[in-house]
Amino acid sequence: MPESILPWESAERVTLAHRVASAVAREIVEQRCAAGDLITEIELAKRQGVSRTPVREAMLQLESWGLVRLMPKKGAIVTAVSAAERRDLLDVRTLFEIDSVTTLARVDVGLSSVAGALDAALAEQQQALNDGALLRFAAADYRFHARVILAGGNAVVASVLAGLGPRLARLTHQVCIERPESLPVLLDEHQTLAQLARAGDAAEFADLIRAHIHDTHFPQEQRA
Repeated sequence: MPESILPWESAERVTLAHRVASAVAREIVEQRCAAGDLITEIELAKRQGVSRTPVREAMLQLESWGLVRLMPKKGAIVTAVSAAERRDLLDVRTLFEIDSVTTLARVDVGLSSVAGALDAALAEQQQALNDGALLRFAAADYRFHARVILAGGNAVVASVLAGLGPRLARLTHQVCIERPESLPVLLDEHQTLAQLARAGDAAEFADLIRAHIHDTHFPQEQRA
């Protein structure tokens, strides 16, 4: 399931441009490149040891991932994550997940076919939590939700999801940095979500995923 692999995790042979874009995407997700930072072609080419041609292609890729905004003749500005963007991204992911589980529940399949993949993502998160590896935890978080979505078999959704991966991982990594104490609870809720998804309990899954998103990403707000 390549859509559940984030760009900097890929072991496949990729172009120079993709390698550069993946490296910068990781820096942005980890907040080593902060919102508002200017990335120039010259500086990035020197830092990555490549010519400016793949750097230009990398900038376009980063823009398509929503991580930078291109500035003609200047470079690219690292985007900030607005409250509206956070909500919109998570609303889309939630809709995709609920639709996937609902579709499979309708034909009495559940997510038993990808139980191993879900368990692997949960094991990754647990190990990352044990190691204090926040980026790995965020990546495994994305992978868990992505595998629920991809189980629905919607090719259009899978294509959209692949482009959203870095932004979704960025949101979770921000939670990891700001509220690390919440991560064990987040993982416990993933365990319950996996059980509900495997059982094809779409109604309970929908209720829990909405509460899970709210409590993880909007804890300061009162639940509706």
